[in-house]
Amino acid sequence: MLEQIAGLIRDVAETELLPRFRHLADHEIEEKSPGDVVTVADRAAEDRLTEGLSRLVPGCTVIGEEAAHADPAILDRLADEGPVFVVDPLDGTANFAAGRPEFAVMVAQLRCGRPVAAWIYDALGRHMAVAEAGGGTWLEGVRVRLGKAPPLAEARGAAQTRFLDQPWRDRLDARRGDFVDVGSTLCAGHDYLRLLGGQVDFLLYWRTLPWDHAPGSLLVQEAGGKSARPDGRDFICDRTSRGILSAVDESLWRQVRANLLPHLGN
Repeated sequence: MLEQIAGLIRDVAETELLPRFRHLADHEIEEKSPGDVVTVADRAAEDRLTEGLSRLVPGCTVIGEEAAHADPAILDRLADEGPVFVVDPLDGTANFAAGRPEFAVMVAQLRCGRPVAAWIYDALGRHMAVAEAGGGTWLEGVRVRLGKAPPLAEARGAAQTRFLDQPWRDRLDARRGDFVDVGSTLCAGHDYLRLLGGQVDFLLYWRTLPWDHAPGSLLVQEAGGKSARPDGRDFICDRTSRGILSAVDESLWRQVRANLLPHLGN
């Protein structure tokens, strides 16, 4: 099933995303809310993924980003025991709409809110990362095993503070000199792929929409890293929890939390 779903994702990217990249008309880009855009590509890809997943896994629940925007009540299904898929049909929509290459397709399967399988696909680079709980993380057929992290002062990190409560946001921003700040691609999928590929050592986000982080959290964990809520709880999708910290190993994870989020304690 992992390969079948990976094949579905590749097909949807090839038919619905890539032909529209840098070919969108102005009327094909809308603003859902200030600073949050959606395109015809998002909607077409989500429709195809929803149909394909429902065909491959009969009886499953599919929670797509655009479906949840239209009907937030569907998020009550995140904790269901049966097969639940969260889908980001076009992660990095603003990049896509602006003609920038950092965009991805992300899917995760949940059981009681916990990610048990994950897929992130870099559509332009044609790189697919796949993970299954207990089965490791694989990037284009090669198993990913994260190595030992450097100390925090040498660690390359991306910390998204936009949704962090003040004054904690100001305090974290003031500590960016404590690590090598490489910034975000503004696409969580690409950021997680950078961590798996060794270009980034840790990632910190505060807004944690399930389709943005369920795939990456499992991919990091199964590659030997640590991905968890900043207070140490496992990452489980729900409607209220905030924050996710991912690092190539637990030592760096603890250093980042202690130095950048000291208000959370040890």
